[in-house]
Amino acid sequence: MRVCFMGTPDFAASVLERVAEEHEIVLVVTQPDRVNGRGGKVTVSDVKAWAIEHDVPVFQPEKIRKPEAIEELKKYDFDIAVVAAFGQILPPAVLDMPKYGCVNVHASLLPRYRGAAPIQWAVINGDKETGVTTMQMGPGLDDGDILLQETVPISPDETGGSLFDKLAVTGGKLILKTLSGIEAGTIKPRKQDETAATHVGMIRKDMGNLDFTRSAAELERLVRGLNPWPSAYTFLDGKMLKIWKAEVCKKNNDAAPGTCVREENDLYVATGEGFLKFLEVQIEGKKRMAVSDFLRGHDIHTGYILGKN
Repeated sequence: MRVCFMGTPDFAASVLERVAEEHEIVLVVTQPDRVNGRGGKVTVSDVKAWAIEHDVPVFQPEKIRKPEAIEELKKYDFDIAVVAAFGQILPPAVLDMPKYGCVNVHASLLPRYRGAAPIQWAVINGDKETGVTTMQMGPGLDDGDILLQETVPISPDETGGSLFDKLAVTGGKLILKTLSGIEAGTIKPRKQDETAATHVGMIRKDMGNLDFTRSAAELERLVRGLNPWPSAYTFLDGKMLKIWKAEVCKKNNDAAPGTCVREENDLYVATGEGFLKFLEVQIEGKKRMAVSDFLRGHDIHTGYILGKN
């Protein structure tokens, strides 16, 4: 089939690469280039980078629902639009444009986790499994009919990054099965159970600021879910201390939340329930390292309270 692919981040680029193995990509639609960082450097999306490398036309509308954007899409003859983490809601004029409509690749088992960042939230919320859904898109947010789904287990040490890698591979395989089924007419769409629908929002950088009044179990999941971006952190002597790896521990100590307990080369932090043992950290301006190495250069004593900036 002739495919118009709409997507932006690396998850979408992974899906795009698999689609291109069996179908013709006639157009890539992605978000406009953004200025990133203090240096004012312009960055392009992962999907655009793929398109440039493979000499595929790129369209970057600020708002795809504008009439001029819709007219631009009409210039391309495509059978179906495949959408993965595009970042904009498609208007009816676009949804109805291709012969087979628009199919979304969503990184959750819909109707659970409609919206942004379903991968990170699955880890943060302590889910045992998640997966990928291909969906016939409608005018609402991730509420279209389900085409195919595949479940992926979440391991106890899963991070947002490792789960992303798993779901990107699964998503690529699932969209190929979906496209084959659509073309053959063998897929039977099914309605989502609206009573089971949940919604999640964007991940913000400030979500990583650890609130030690929460339980150690919650904080450990947050550390994993926000790895690699935006990462969990606290403050040590006014400097940001990123926490890359931690584990939950029980100790006979009634220290206030945020209080450090040091035992030789181990560092524990009291929380609202239990202790969080730091395993891998990164102080501002330095590389990430094991806590045992970090403590050799930082005299953190029992009783020190983290979080002051």
